[in-house]
Amino acid sequence: MADWIKSLPGAAQVYLEDKRLDEVECIISDLPGIARGKAVPATKFARQDYFHLPDSIFYQTITGDWGEAAGDEGFIEKDMILKPDMETATAAPWTGDWTLQVIHDAYDRDDKPVPFSPRNVLKRVVQLYRDKGWEPVVAPEMEFFLVARNLDPAHEIEPMIGRSGRPAAARQAYSMTAVDEFGPVIDDIYDFAEHQGFEIDGITQEGGAGQLEINLLHGDPVKLADEVFYFKRLIREAAMRHNCYATFMAKPIEDEPGSAMHIHHSILDAKTGENIFSNKDSSETEHFQHYIAGLQNHMPAALAVIAPYVNSYRRYVKDHAAPINLEWGRDNRTTGIRIPLSSPKARRVENRLAGMDCNPYLGIAASLACGYLGLTEGKKPKDEFKGDAYDGDGDIPRVLGQAIDLFDEATALHEVLGPEFARVYSIVKRAEYDEFLQVISPWEREHLLLNV
Repeated sequence: MADWIKSLPGAAQVYLEDKRLDEVECIISDLPGIARGKAVPATKFARQDYFHLPDSIFYQTITGDWGEAAGDEGFIEKDMILKPDMETATAAPWTGDWTLQVIHDAYDRDDKPVPFSPRNVLKRVVQLYRDKGWEPVVAPEMEFFLVARNLDPAHEIEPMIGRSGRPAAARQAYSMTAVDEFGPVIDDIYDFAEHQGFEIDGITQEGGAGQLEINLLHGDPVKLADEVFYFKRLIREAAMRHNCYATFMAKPIEDEPGSAMHIHHSILDAKTGENIFSNKDSSETEHFQHYIAGLQNHMPAALAVIAPYVNSYRRYVKDHAAPINLEWGRDNRTTGIRIPLSSPKARRVENRLAGMDCNPYLGIAASLACGYLGLTEGKKPKDEFKGDAYDGDGDIPRVLGQAIDLFDEATALHEVLGPEFARVYSIVKRAEYDEFLQVISPWEREHLLLNV
């Protein structure tokens, strides 16, 4: 076995035990969170320290069109230098041969991190915490739907057919029988995750028809974002094996709840390892209050990052399991900011606004950025909300265009995420929104064609 293979993470070594590695997929996340890169023979990968991709992969919209974000040099598609992070090496167990995936980091010609590469954005935010002597810890929850194959975009998305031969039923939250309906898909998800060295904290049925949730153990933000990035791919591959699709759209089916990526945050003192949200007498600290205030004050401007598509805003519907405002409350799932039941040592803040359609690196980075601004500004949050927060006023943008406007004005947020990232992201999102505005929907044809 080659020396570099001997230094791989344990799960990758177990996967390749007594096997001949055929191929390595060298990948990086673009702005939407799609894996871009190259597949190379293992023998070639062993000889290369880096490879090149054009920086234009970060200027593409979700449709494949381009935002005019190239800057002063113009659209010359200059090469980036992509270097492997071998700690991310993991199996691609759905392939027909023995293949590894390795996430790469993007650098420019001067060996500086490319500022609009999503993984670099998250690393920047995490470093700002560490510069203050803090260690951020996150735990993402992933919601998604298993749906019937949809070959015609004009047709509505429908739930998948379960083991019983019937379509998946809605409003069966936490039902083990409902989970059993998707048993073969879930079995493959567990198998793929085990091969890749990922530990699943649990899988539950959510409230939508064919909607599932996977919880991951808390840990380092970059490592957890890598896992969500990998998980999206492995879940899609598991579904395809069973003649269905996995979708991470925020709102794929009318009258069903949407899919979120709830993000739990806690912050440790880097020297002591203690949770800065809890005092020694177990009471809540001022840091805890400041963190909540940061989410309340800056999340409206960050929404364009954690709710990145026009479809994202269809999720924020009253009484449909998604928040409509940034109220905060203890053990209250109607608020946008929830404080779960926990011991003082595990005290944390849950951001319930992020959609599962967001790029995991950018979604976690934006959420942490808001909390960081709260910690550094030292402001107090609004009073805790008691009762049903759906009775309160909505205080978040309702459409993507409004969210982008708020993002563009948020200079404090730009300084945390990186001004160059903010510039590129805004241009690409506006190009994408303009594309959408050119599309005439069935609703418009049905109700406006002959009536106005």
